[in-house]
Amino acid sequence: QAGDGIVSDMTGNGPGEVLTISPETVCRIAMRSREFDAKVAATVDDPGSNDADEGEVRVLTDYPGDATYQELATAISDLNEDEQLDLVALAWLGRGDYTDWYEARAQAGAITDRHLPDYLTGMPLLSTYLEDALAQLGFSCADYGVEAT
Repeated sequence: QAGDGIVSDMTGNGPGEVLTISPETVCRIAMRSREFDAKVAATVDDPGSNDADEGEVRVLTDYPGDATYQELATAISDLNEDEQLDLVALAWLGRGDYTDWYEARAQAGAITDRHLPDYLTGMPLLSTYLEDALAQLGFSCADYGVEAT
């Protein structure tokens, strides 16, 4: 659970020893991010039809007021600052910007513009980056019952 303090990786050594965010929380955010990434821009402001007629397309269409983005942004905003910075560092690590956890985390800590939820929700492939970073640290979302789709 978020806020549980320092988390060790499963190997007992390495960068996972300094995570302040729980891997399970990262996995849940990755899952929400994947749902958000699956959305496509609406081509019609109001489809004026029901889901059955549209072949359930509305589920994957990003209409104004859709809760998917808000759920992701809230999940990130509800984290404390250290957990948000861990999430940024994990995203950078998973994206390949850094190969060293400590360097990524130090750079994340140096961010002066702290609009981290906006930054993270605007990052394409956030879910993939988070899952890749966790794997590098010895964690798997499958261990927490959160499977990638």
